[in-house]
Amino acid sequence: MFKRQITKKRQLEIALQRIPSHMHPKVALEQYSTPAVIAADILWNAHAMGDIEGIKVVDLGCGTGILTVGSALLGAGEAVGVDVDPDAVEIAQSEALDIGLGERTRFISMDIKEFDEKADTVIQNPPFGAQKANKEADRQFMAKAIEIAPVAYSFHIKETENFVENFFKSIGGKVTHRFYYRFPIPHIYDFHKKEKVDVDVVVLRVEK
Repeated sequence: MFKRQITKKRQLEIALQRIPSHMHPKVALEQYSTPAVIAADILWNAHAMGDIEGIKVVDLGCGTGILTVGSALLGAGEAVGVDVDPDAVEIAQSEALDIGLGERTRFISMDIKEFDEKADTVIQNPPFGAQKANKEADRQFMAKAIEIAPVAYSFHIKETENFVENFFKSIGGKVTHRFYYRFPIPHIYDFHKKEKVDVDVVVLRVEK
C-alpha cells in the first residue's frame, strides 16, 4: 500500500514505476504503455493547473491504469479508467487496490464510444491510428474527450499536431498548452524490426 503523500514529481514517477505493462498486448488496439517518467510529468503539470485535485478525472483507453492511478495519487476526487480490453482493466484494478486506492479509483471494461459519464478532466493516451483496422481511433477518443469534459489532455504523434489541433477546433476545443516528449516504443510486436524506437509525441491540453 502506498502511504506517503506525493509532494515531488520524482516521488510520483517512482510510485508509477510499479504499474506493469500489458501482459499480452494486442496489436489491433495499439497497446503501448505510457512510461512512468512521461506519465508523471504530464500528470504533475495537469495537477499544477488545477485539473486533477479534488475533481473527477477520466482516463479513456486506460490500459493497465498508469494515468488513472497517477491521478488518484495526486488527489483526484475520483479517477475512472475505461478500456475495451478486460485483461488490461483487470491488471489496473488489481494495482489500484494493492496501492490502497480502491476508494478513489474505478475501472470499466467498455468501448469508449459507449461511455457517457461526465468528468472534469480527461487525460488520455489514445491509439495513434497507425493500424489500418484502427485508422480513425484517435478521432473517436478526441471527440469523446470533448463530449464528456471541459478539459482534456491528449497524446498524439507530433507530426500530426496540426491535424489534431484543427480537429479539436472543429468540435469546439481550443488548445491552450503543449507538452513534447520522446516516447519509447519497445519491441513487443512481431512486425517490429528494432529493439526500441523513440517517437516524438505531443500532449495537447484542450479546453471546450
